[in-house]
Amino acid sequence: MTEEEARIRSYLEAQAAKVPPAAIIEKVRAAMAELRAAAGSVPPARFHDRPEPAEWSGNEVMAHVVDAGNHFGDQIARALDGLPPVESGSNRSEKSAPRHTAPEWCAILERDREALFERVLRADPTARLDKRIEHGMFGTLNWRETLLFLRLHDLDHTRQLEKNAAALA
Repeated sequence: MTEEEARIRSYLEAQAAKVPPAAIIEKVRAAMAELRAAAGSVPPARFHDRPEPAEWSGNEVMAHVVDAGNHFGDQIARALDGLPPVESGSNRSEKSAPRHTAPEWCAILERDREALFERVLRADPTARLDKRIEHGMFGTLNWRETLLFLRLHDLDHTRQLEKNAAALA
């Protein structure tokens, strides 16, 4: 783990331990709003274009955000239900992205996240924190840390979409 990854992990651990799940959800929703704005700033006619051959299009960014959100959301639900984690498929990001518009992707993300948020809000905030969820960069996280990670993930890809919008304008 790099120094930066260790710093982020420390943030996730400290904040998730002291911030109640409802407040974490509000942080994730705020990041989702920024992501929505950034996705909407990519010119619609260019949303499926890559700004550079090695970079993702807006469509690919949003497909990844939704896919990663579903993966970690499923893992959070499993942890809350006392179930073991499902092994992560190493090819999740290698499949080709379905084509949607920015508003369509944002609606999918919101629908999926609201279901996760409802599940989290029904849970005891201190339950099953011993259940660990594997993250490729940050090691194992508990469900609250993983929920907070979604915020950072959204913000990271918000910056990527902002760069796409500037490059494709």
